[in-house]
Amino acid sequence: MIIIVSSLLLGALIGLILSILIKKKAKYNESSSKFSLFQSLLRRLGPPVNVFLPLFLFNVLLPTMKMPLAIMHKVSKGVEILLIMSFAWILIRCIQVVQEYVLARYDINKADNLRERKIRTQLQFIRRIIVGLIVILTVAAVLLTFSSLRKVGAGLLTGVGLSGIIIGFAAQRSISNLLAGFQIAFTQPIRINDAVIAEGEFGTVEEITLTYVVLKLWDERRLVLPINYFIEKPFQNWTRTSSELLGTVILFTDYNLPVEPIRSELTRLLQKSKYWDGRVNVVHVTDATENTVQIRALMSARNAGDIFELRCYVRENLIKFINDNLGESLPKNRMMIGGTEDGLKHVPDSEQS
Repeated sequence: MIIIVSSLLLGALIGLILSILIKKKAKYNESSSKFSLFQSLLRRLGPPVNVFLPLFLFNVLLPTMKMPLAIMHKVSKGVEILLIMSFAWILIRCIQVVQEYVLARYDINKADNLRERKIRTQLQFIRRIIVGLIVILTVAAVLLTFSSLRKVGAGLLTGVGLSGIIIGFAAQRSISNLLAGFQIAFTQPIRINDAVIAEGEFGTVEEITLTYVVLKLWDERRLVLPINYFIEKPFQNWTRTSSELLGTVILFTDYNLPVEPIRSELTRLLQKSKYWDGRVNVVHVTDATENTVQIRALMSARNAGDIFELRCYVRENLIKFINDNLGESLPKNRMMIGGTEDGLKHVPDSEQS
């Protein structure tokens, strides 16, 4: 009993000392909003290390204890299982620390964030795969500590061929989704925070899992799609190679509209706007119908959110400019009424009142 208590207390004491040392180191970064490795280690690894160290010391001191062999065997087996589980817990928390470091190192809250979105997308898949492998290996390691389960596992291996075929057919759809997840992780037709149009909806990629993708739509709804949707079906990715975008504003006016004032007003509006990135500023007459002329204003912005705001701003103010200054150039419907040679329509006497 003395050995048990002393080993547990010693392990807890070592964990406490390490925690105090890390806290002192972390105080230097408390005033900064930047990522702190020591704070992350303290927050993530503190609980599992406080469990692992007492168990480890108890396991080291266990042979010095005097107890019946049957009890010794059961205690040793229990400590061994707990050590395996606590070590797996530490490994998973280490992965979380690495993830926090990468997320802080590659911040997507900037205009040109293509590289950051690539890394974050791959990080999500790699983290899930590694955590899944750790859990599987931990369960396998725990089961292998029991000799009876080893025999059961050996018996199951004889039927793994037939069962594998049956499971493969039953889970064909799930397996295809899983493989599509691996394909997307490394070919990256979509990434985290990409602006896409899928199923007629515009949104940004909020989450990518091994089996599905979550799109955050412009009105805060969430569209959940199976991940193989982005392998098998066409969709629009507005930020595939760059976050920079072009936007258009279409106006329909009368034939007598002078285009140069529209060009000058567009330039003035863009120069005033914080959303314009200074790359594109063009006005074209893109079509002419029997009644109207189609004017297209083309502009550029740093990302999808900015281009939406810029288009709305330009559209509103160009319409106001035309109303205030070129009202005679608003769309009109013209109609010519035919008549006789003297310009008056002939009306029969029977129809005159």
